[in-house]
Amino acid sequence: MGCNSCSKGSDGQPRGCKNNGRCGTCGTGSKSVFDWLEGIALPDGVKAFDIVEVRFKNNRKGFFRRKSTDTYHVGDVISLDLNPGIDLGVVSLTGELVRSQMTSRKVRDDHEIKRILHKSSEAEIEVWHQGRQREDKTRVDARAIIKRLNIPMKLSDVEFQGDMKKATFYYIADERVDFRELVRELSTTFGVRIDMRQIGARQEAARVGGIGSCGRELCCSTWLTDFRSVSTGAARYQQLALDPSKLAGQCGKLKCCLNFELDQYVEAVKEFPSPHAKIQTSKGKAVVFKMDIFKRIVYFLQLGESGGGPQPVPVEKAMELINASNKGEKIHSLSDYVIQDAPEAIEETYSNVVGQDDLNRFDNKKGNKRRPNRRFPKGKKRS
Repeated sequence: MGCNSCSKGSDGQPRGCKNNGRCGTCGTGSKSVFDWLEGIALPDGVKAFDIVEVRFKNNRKGFFRRKSTDTYHVGDVISLDLNPGIDLGVVSLTGELVRSQMTSRKVRDDHEIKRILHKSSEAEIEVWHQGRQREDKTRVDARAIIKRLNIPMKLSDVEFQGDMKKATFYYIADERVDFRELVRELSTTFGVRIDMRQIGARQEAARVGGIGSCGRELCCSTWLTDFRSVSTGAARYQQLALDPSKLAGQCGKLKCCLNFELDQYVEAVKEFPSPHAKIQTSKGKAVVFKMDIFKRIVYFLQLGESGGGPQPVPVEKAMELINASNKGEKIHSLSDYVIQDAPEAIEETYSNVVGQDDLNRFDNKKGNKRRPNRRFPKGKKRS
């Protein structure tokens, strides 16, 4: 995934894309939309949609209106009238799919949508690339100024406008920050207009990117655009241990993926008994220990019984026993309804393949034993 501003340095040596191909100067991005309507002719009397989707740095996107006489394609670098100033972006989507994208993001097609000026010239693109290369040093210097002024905020990213007359500083702060003195010093130091924009921890993780505990790229930086609140109730419904080190994502908040299957778990839990359900047996009271939604098993724990572990019971039989107990019936023993394991079946399906289950198999040194020469009988010499 090559782009002019990142693929090579001034000495001509390749240096890689520091934004993993999402700097806004390449042809594709992780949140690009496939235009499956491309190449399909519009019906007679229908005009092409006059709004295009434009991508900026870190997959930040916006919608801009084009002139009726202009035609743009995906990958074109265009100049935008932001009033004041001019910014540059890359066309990421055109046609009727832009209308559906605006609907999903709740963007209204009205006079507030800004206009596209023209396709960017080589001089404008060169200035744009200079601004991109200047952002890293600007971020480092701005962090030093923030530390010197002792302002309780964290600077996350810096983004220069296409004409390098304005810079947007993205920051995180736990409380309201008075950065009037900071803005004056930043404007004097870098010689541009300063725009301070506060973002949340999830938005910062989306801009920075990374690899999650699942081994894949973060959802927020690849496809997720709707950052909904995640509560610990989502973990409880999914029978997960409330361990912050395992439930927290790169942003320090609860992982967004806890909400992905929550609806299915809520629906499945309706067929299971309450966690506070009890069964009266001849040996005493039995309570719900845990539930396995996938295997449809309820584990009961017999109170007052020493040495007895959780007893697995099918969910259908568990509901019958609980209803019978609520009616005053006393169950003789839970062991009559416990699922019997089959250890012999486990032994048949399990095998130790070439000793790969031995953790110390690489510690054993092989002896340097020479194979005896069997070509000649013992006691005879080779002539």
